[in-house]
Amino acid sequence: MADWNDPRLVLALQRAAGLTGAAKALGIDHSTAFRRLNALEAKLGVRLFERLPGGTYRTTEAGARMAAAAERMEGEMLALDREIAGRDHLLSGRLRITSSETIAFRVLTRYLAAFRAAHPGIVLELTVDNRILSLSRREADIALRPTRPKEDDLWGRKLADVAWSIYGTRACFDAADGPPGSPEDLARHAVIGWDEASAGIMAADWLDRVMPATAFVYRTGSLVNQFLAAKAGIGLALLPCYLADGDPDLVRAVPDPIPALAGELWIVTHADLKGTARVRAFFDLVGDGLAREYGLFAGRG
Repeated sequence: MADWNDPRLVLALQRAAGLTGAAKALGIDHSTAFRRLNALEAKLGVRLFERLPGGTYRTTEAGARMAAAAERMEGEMLALDREIAGRDHLLSGRLRITSSETIAFRVLTRYLAAFRAAHPGIVLELTVDNRILSLSRREADIALRPTRPKEDDLWGRKLADVAWSIYGTRACFDAADGPPGSPEDLARHAVIGWDEASAGIMAADWLDRVMPATAFVYRTGSLVNQFLAAKAGIGLALLPCYLADGDPDLVRAVPDPIPALAGELWIVTHADLKGTARVRAFFDLVGDGLAREYGLFAGRG
């Protein structure tokens, strides 16, 4: 097994459970992944995957052993990569950041502009994704996350408490004879909700518990689109206060944030990277800047 690309392919296939996802993860096309897998199985004289209906691939015992070995190899290579990167004292190179779409849309971009002005030698790469990307696998160097990190190898700090409330236009309130007296009084209003794929998201689950299904007039998995839909007058939306407070078209339906939805904002990196000049500079400029926005995040104006 002299070619590292072979076990990488097997590991990617195991993770994606299909050729399309594996090819995308490896940056190759579907037909190349198909040919490489067939050639590898022919070379080894053993089946590594069972081909199931619907294009699903499931590892055989041999495939699972190779994938496990590949994961160990990957871990060693990533650790070496982080160790080398952690010794970088230059304010140059690429820095990959990940954040949710609402943070990027409402708050983050102006701080990225300030960071670029202060450190023009650093190229920023922002991945806007509501998923928790892996910092251990270097899917990003720095993450802005809504929860305290649980992994022992991550390092970061809390920037703010995050509040949520219900927002709408004055025209929406007038159409329903005034704003609701409480979150539970939303049923007489048209409400913007989440799509079915958003089950498990705290805000989506809370809305589904509080609201009857008949109240929802519009659904989308994008919080930014919910925000824009509320501005357009489609209905009331449950939004993070930092996204909606201060917008001239929206007012709170209830005066105070909803205690059940209180969250946090953390800035996180891998412990191996915390000494890197680029990472330290980002924590100092962008992290401190976001921390100064505490009132906005906490719903205090």
